[in-house]
Amino acid sequence: KAQMLSDWIEQGISVGMVGDGVNDSPALAVASVGFAMGSGTDVAMETAAITLMRSDPRLVPGAIDASQRTFRKIKQNLFWAFVYNIVAMPLAMAGALTPTIAGAAMALSSVSVVANSLLLRSWRPNV
Repeated sequence: KAQMLSDWIEQGISVGMVGDGVNDSPALAVASVGFAMGSGTDVAMETAAITLMRSDPRLVPGAIDASQRTFRKIKQNLFWAFVYNIVAMPLAMAGALTPTIAGAAMALSSVSVVANSLLLRSWRPNV
């Protein structure tokens, strides 16, 4: 299995591997992304990048979707934090913001990041 995955990866193909046993560990290590079953062996779960909580391979697309949505949220939060700092820093250095307003704006920025992240809780996989 591991050799077949290596061949595909050398051809530029991204490969995911789902496994649950010691015999799957080499292939899980070679794969672009390894998925271990939650009921699998410790070796498989240590080797894989992702461990599915239930032993159902149909959960893989949901796990991929959840990770993509999480990554998008991280990028959104970094963008808004960057915008806040680009706008607020020059205003604060110019004396246009009082310390109270700057502190309140920073708190609001933090709350907006947390609130945006909490939107992920409403996501449900289509399984």
